[in-house]
Parts: sequence; C-alpha cells; structure tokens
Amino acid sequence: MVFRGLRLRRQTILLNPFVQFAIAAVVCVGLPYFLLGFTYPMGLYDYVLQNTVQACLCGLAIGFWLHRSFSKLPGTYESFGILPAYLAAFGVVLLAIVLNRIEYSRALLVFSFAACVVWFFAVYLTIQRKTVLRLGVITGGRTGWFDGLDGVAASTINLECWPEDIDAVTADFHFDHSDDWEARIADFTLAGIPVFHSKDLLESLTGRTELEQLSENTFGALGPVQTWLALKWISDCLLALVLIPLLIPVMVLAAAAIKLDSPGPIFFRQVRVGYRGKDFRVFKFRTMRDSNGNRGKSGITDLITTGNDARITRVGRFLRFTRIDELPQLLNVLLGEMSLIGPRPEAAELSNWYQAEVPFYRYRHIVRPGITGWAQVNQGHVADLADIKKKLEYDFYYIRNFSIWLDILIVMKTIKTVLTGFGHK
Repeated sequence: MVFRGLRLRRQTILLNPFVQFAIAAVVCVGLPYFLLGFTYPMGLYDYVLQNTVQACLCGLAIGFWLHRSFSKLPGTYESFGILPAYLAAFGVVLLAIVLNRIEYSRALLVFSFAACVVWFFAVYLTIQRKTVLRLGVITGGRTGWFDGLDGVAASTINLECWPEDIDAVTADFHFDHSDDWEARIADFTLAGIPVFHSKDLLESLTGRTELEQLSENTFGALGPVQTWLALKWISDCLLALVLIPLLIPVMVLAAAAIKLDSPGPIFFRQVRVGYRGKDFRVFKFRTMRDSNGNRGKSGITDLITTGNDARITRVGRFLRFTRIDELPQLLNVLLGEMSLIGPRPEAAELSNWYQAEVPFYRYRHIVRPGITGWAQVNQGHVADLADIKKKLEYDFYYIRNFSIWLDILIVMKTIKTVLTGFGHK
C-alpha cells in the first residue's frame, strides 16, 4: 500500500526495509551457515556450504524484491506476498543450481527458506499490520472518503497551524485551492511530508476506482497495453492446457455427483457479455434446479442468485462453496473468450440492465472476463443492486492497474477464498 513507504515519526527500527533485509541476512542465512559449518570436514570453508550460502543470499534478495513488489498493492497488508515471494525466489535459485549441477547443502537451503518466511511473518505480525496512516486532509473538493477508513486516522488541517504527528497529506488537486493553500502544500513537500491526490490515495488504500470519470492508466491510456493483453492471453491458454488434464478427475467426480443428486444436465450454459462487448456462451457445472437459466415470473432479478436461493441443489451448494462449478470455464479460456483473471462476465440481460443504470459500465469489457477477479476476492458474490457500483469500482481499478503483480495477488486471494468459502452464494 502507498503508506508502507511513508515517513513515520515514531517508527521503530524494524520498519526500515534495509534493516529487515540485513537482519534476515544474518539470522536466516549467516546463522545457519555458521551452525552447519561445524558438521562439514572443511568447516566454513567447505565449497558446498559456500555455494549454498551464496545461493541463499540470492534467494533472499530476489524474495525481498518480490515481497516489496507485492506490498505496494492495495489490500495485501504484506502478509499475502511473503510465502509466494520466497517460494518463487528459492525455487528459481534451486532450479539454477540443478541445471548447472552445482553441489549444495539441502539442509542449509531449506532452513534458510523456512527462516525467511518465519522472519518476515514475524515482522508483519509484530509491527507492520499495526501501522496506521496518520493523514492530514486539506478540505475542498472530494476529500471526505477517508473518515472511518480502516488503517487511516484522518484529521482536517488548519491553515493557521502547522500540523503535528502526520505521515502524509491529501488534497483534491482538481479543486481550486487558494494561493495560501497552494503555498502550504509546497511547504509540506519541501518538509518531506508526502502529498497525495485524494482520488489516487483512495484507490491505493481501497483497491477501487471511483466512477466519477474514466481514469487513465500509468501510460496515459484508457485501456491496458495491447502487448500485455496478448501476452496474458497466451499465458492463459498455456496454463489452461496444463490445468485441464490435472483437474479432469475432480471434474469427473463433480459431474457424477450432479447427475446422482438431481435431474437435469450436468453443465449449465448461458449467454454472457465478454471481451469488447461480444456475447459468448459460458460453461459451468449445474448447481441449480433451474438448469436453463431462464427468467421466472419476477423478471430479470431471477438471474441474480441470493444467499439462501431455494433453487441451489445440495451438491450445487458444495460446488459453489469450493468454486469447482467454475472449472468448465477453462474451455472458455482455451477458446479465447475468457481469461483466468479478469472481471466476471455477466449474463447478457443483466449486462444490458446495468449498462442502462451505471455510467461507464461498458468500460469493463475492455479486457477479457475472468474465472476469478479483483472484485470477487475483495467483495464476493453480488446479489444486491446497491453493490453493483462498488463491484465496478473494483473492476475499473483492475483495468487501470493491470499488471502481473496484481494477477498473482488475485491468485493468492483466490486460494484463500476457496479455502474459506468467502463470498459464495
């Protein structure tokens, strides 16, 4: 999050990332190196130990960089990035060792990896998750978002008094502030106090983009870079080709359970709106008795699943809880109609309805819809029309901040969602 790197007046020494890295190098690499040195014939000068300690330092450095990259994303609280960062880093180091046939100490490599994970989780639990952003708010324009926001202690700044004990300042840069306020904002910057545009800071803290206007990305464009979209599509297809054979046993069991549980087809098919507004037919395991997805007497709202929907079957409730019902959509990924990660596709009739009610709704079709997405892992299933706007704010944030780091974070949160059943209906 943005305030991870802000200057904290009362910060402890462990909040300094360089101190965290230095202690990790000593405790997670140096200490086990010295302890294992007594068990090797040549002691600390044994070439196997020296090869491994260099590899561990490389793994620590790569993992620390990856971890910091994750921590810049909203909603991570840094804990989400710890395990995947160091698992990937030490995995790359081990692969390099094996490919180059370098002799190494398995005990030292494994111990260093485990120690790094434990150390950075300890730092998070004892210090970083307790960090609160003390925010000074300059009134004028749209700045009322921060009152009551988790992890933020917001207070209004008075022009007559220099604020004390604040970590950052926010103001609506689109508002026409007085000359005195503009001079004071410059003073804050010169004093080393970060000053953020209120809308940008809100996006970083909440992971949502306000729908007041279309927002460009860091490249100044309304949509993601086409090259990244093409690379993402290729990687999606490759991953789908790998996942389908591995998941066939699970899908066969799910199909058999559906057939035994209730009459009707195994698969649910429905027309939804996808990439660039084109309709396509989505595939899912059937979880409801109304297998055709047709509207009932109550109209279009029948397409919205509620928490205790009587149409959901016994097996269907389990499939929804575990998200196994979404697995057939891997076929949609192979057909180029969907992505593994992106805004969830809506039924064509619902999409037309939202489009008439919500500004910029069509903008979400600028990327391929996904099996999982930023809105799903943060908000869960949407059954109330009042939540649609918030869902779009998550979708727009994903489009604006489209990156591999955000996709990896969504994967990690999806795993947590599957294990906890968060947001299922």
